[in-house]
Amino acid sequence: MDKMFCFQCEQTAGGTGCTGARGVCGKQQDTAILQDEMTGALIGLAMALDGQQAPESVNRLMLEAQFAAITNVDFDDVDIRGYVDEIHDTAEAFGLSDIDDFDMEQLWDADEDTRSLKSLVLFGLRGAAAYAHHALVLGYSDDEINRFFWKGLEAIGREISADDLLALVIETGQVNLKCMELLDKANTETYGTPTPTTVPLLIEKGPFIVVTGHDLLDLYKLLEQTDGKGINIYTHGEMLPAHAYPKLNEFTHLKGNFGTAWQNQQKEFANIPAPILFTTNCIMPVKESYSDRVFTTGVVAYPEMVHIGEEKDFTPIIEKALELGGYQDDHPLTGINGGTEVLTGFGHGTVLSVADKVIQAVKDGEIKNFFLVGGCDGARPGRNYYTEFVRQTPQDSVVLTLACGKYRFNDLDLGTVAGLPRLMDMGQCNDAYSAIKVASALADAFDCGVNDLPLHMILSWYEQKAVCILLTLLALGIKNIYLGPTLPAFVSSGVLDFLVKNFNITPISTPKEDLEKILTA
Repeated sequence: MDKMFCFQCEQTAGGTGCTGARGVCGKQQDTAILQDEMTGALIGLAMALDGQQAPESVNRLMLEAQFAAITNVDFDDVDIRGYVDEIHDTAEAFGLSDIDDFDMEQLWDADEDTRSLKSLVLFGLRGAAAYAHHALVLGYSDDEINRFFWKGLEAIGREISADDLLALVIETGQVNLKCMELLDKANTETYGTPTPTTVPLLIEKGPFIVVTGHDLLDLYKLLEQTDGKGINIYTHGEMLPAHAYPKLNEFTHLKGNFGTAWQNQQKEFANIPAPILFTTNCIMPVKESYSDRVFTTGVVAYPEMVHIGEEKDFTPIIEKALELGGYQDDHPLTGINGGTEVLTGFGHGTVLSVADKVIQAVKDGEIKNFFLVGGCDGARPGRNYYTEFVRQTPQDSVVLTLACGKYRFNDLDLGTVAGLPRLMDMGQCNDAYSAIKVASALADAFDCGVNDLPLHMILSWYEQKAVCILLTLLALGIKNIYLGPTLPAFVSSGVLDFLVKNFNITPISTPKEDLEKILTA
């Protein structure tokens, strides 16, 4: 392959695919080609293994390589080449030195529906691999999940019927549910059950570090190493829900949240007097105005940035924080809508603890609708749809949210209903598991199916973790999902027809029109 082709994220060029010297995400052509080479090597290894059980070290490599291919994770060609070499070395160690790497052009050039279905599997696997990797670093893994990753990768490299591919798409969603369940268990058993927590957006004077991404273990280790050193820690982006975990919230120098969603980082990080630690994905091309303050760790990597290795010695970033000194006075920030604090911590443990109150409020007519408005944020114009949608939801409704899409509205004051906050942040994108648990519990309580509940899903997508969550919802048979701001470029017209016919997936239009349609159905 000698040219770039990538259409895995929502912002892809022209709504069809990035094919130039640089993708819309900032990924260079050489990087995209290397990522395809890495994926082809993984698929080749999966085909050669042919169902053999892989040891833990190989499973970890498989998860990391897929994670590294997610949008806005790894921009470092040397790093990606290292994955390719390691995959080939692993094949030799298995005595599989004659394996053939899969040529990804076979996928990109396949007939439209085959390409679409295999892409759904591939991108779903990448998203699920991120969740499995987060669980793995906490010591939690599952052999059945790992076996499916190899099965899915192998299927991408072989000829397979459309019916079998459709079945594999649904199975990808089922396995992702197991990944999210495993990660939920890992997080809660390690850090405790999240509890509702108000998080200020004020940055206090003095040295500080901003931590972004998703990896709670990295945050915990940084909190340990900065304890007592006069350095405050602030979350950013998807790290916001960390404040709700009791074991993390015990650290008094975990102070608040810096900035808004990930796509605003190039503006919000400009010239701040503090370093930034990227723990997972959501890194954008680094601007000169803050390039000397960026540190990466884990799977995320960017050329010429300081990378904290597996030993997780955060001394360089601690020294940088002390050198920069932070703000001389308290520095107030606001959310997108001007709010000065946000509320998080409404995972399934919290919501189900007051399930009887919620159920009674529904029976009494105090709560008439639930809206799950969540998913990825992004830079494309039109995402203010989600702000206006939430603003216009009726006062007798509850808005559940999760992932970074919530930054469009999480600083709004929606008030209360039946003594409960109308806006409940359930956590990171993987905490879609919490929303599923709550929906299932409500369905059981009212002796009906989830699709019969007054629960409406309005989802925004950007990258591959959102893809695997969508596949999970489809695998659960959940219908009538509103999806935006655009439909995935990799979904062919034939596959889209199937999804619309069987699941009634609907592109978003305007908040007013969609709300009227939902409330009058």
